[in-house]
Amino acid sequence: MSTTKPENNKMRFDLQIIASWIEPGSRVIDLGCGEGDLLKFLIHHKGATGTGIEHNESKAAQCIEKGLSVLQGDINEEVLDYPDNSFDYVIMSQTLQQVYEPDTLIRSMLRIGKRGIVSFPNFSHWGCRLQLLLSGYAPVTQQLPYEWYNTPNTHLCTLSDFEDLCERLNVRILQSRVVNYAQQSNVITRMYPSLLGEIAIYHITRG
Repeated sequence: MSTTKPENNKMRFDLQIIASWIEPGSRVIDLGCGEGDLLKFLIHHKGATGTGIEHNESKAAQCIEKGLSVLQGDINEEVLDYPDNSFDYVIMSQTLQQVYEPDTLIRSMLRIGKRGIVSFPNFSHWGCRLQLLLSGYAPVTQQLPYEWYNTPNTHLCTLSDFEDLCERLNVRILQSRVVNYAQQSNVITRMYPSLLGEIAIYHITRG
């Protein structure tokens, strides 16, 4: 596990970790960039050349209002238009679980970018396990706040699931971190990442 310190206390802690992995002056694309907080930080504080893709029209409009270059559309389709090695980093923060074909999108990420950074809610967190064990219902948590019938999350996975997928795709994991409910990463969480990590963050490249 990496011990790189986050760089900005005002951003969400998981986004701070992602930002700390980006080399200054990099070419970056953020898939599912939301309101553009991470992208804006990377441009202004890392000297990155950045762009983004966001499906939500309102969030994409907010990005544009901030002066960011963001395309409103489906990331699965839009990434097909980029040539190989267009970017140094392709970021997908807490979006993987909402796409229909995660394996296809990861391949596309590492086609258009030299490295990828992926984060997602950890479905093997103890809170999810306990809810399912005691109630028999699909877990509802802070990071997974939807009922099973109205959730946008179509492919929930655990750390082991993601690492297995990387192996199948011949994707190399460079480093990883987990964040707990308090948006922190402490010694205990790092000792038991699968059980205590609420959000998993992976830095990947081609195998």
